[in-house]
Amino acid sequence: MTGSDFIAPPCTEDIQILWQDKTCLLVNKPAGLLSVPGRHPANQDCLISRLQQQYPSAKIVHRLDMDTSGIMVVALNADSHRQLSLQFEKRKTEKSYIAIVFGIVAQDKGSIELPLMTDWPNRPLQKVDHQAGKAALTHYQVLSRTPEQNNSRLLLTPITGRSHQLRIHLAEIGHPILGCDFYAHEQARAMSPRLLLHAETLHFHHPLTGELIQGHSPCPF
Repeated sequence: MTGSDFIAPPCTEDIQILWQDKTCLLVNKPAGLLSVPGRHPANQDCLISRLQQQYPSAKIVHRLDMDTSGIMVVALNADSHRQLSLQFEKRKTEKSYIAIVFGIVAQDKGSIELPLMTDWPNRPLQKVDHQAGKAALTHYQVLSRTPEQNNSRLLLTPITGRSHQLRIHLAEIGHPILGCDFYAHEQARAMSPRLLLHAETLHFHHPLTGELIQGHSPCPF
């Protein structure tokens, strides 16, 4: 299935506004909702189009995968959009995610550094490519292990922001995220009806004052 063929199932869950001022919003995106409109004409329902009904000047700054839930910052004017986009581009933001992965992760913490690129014949999939891939780095820490369910709960800190980075990095070390339709094997895919990946924290500097904003969205699983 290519990106242009895919039709997203309806998402009935509402977007939660976590914090707002005149420059930007912190929102909680539900799992199953696109961040921006998809290529297919049927995929117009998305986070930014919903927000623009109430905030016409809202502009997307960064994205989460459709299947990932969690915190996002949305700009409310052009100046804020420019400033926030620059922070993401220059890696001045800090993000953390919670994931439940297949198997018992042996090390308490570690790093995954594998270069990624688009798997063009199989878009939107990505793949590891040591020649042509772009650098990608993920730090992880084990929060808990559940041997009876053969899974581990991880805190993930991506240093880079490649497409599908967390999903593919964890799959490559043998611990795919539960419910991942793209990279998990059949057993891990069947262990959850949704992708168990949630953007829990987002730290950035306020686009007007420079104050450090520490956003948090409680993990729903």
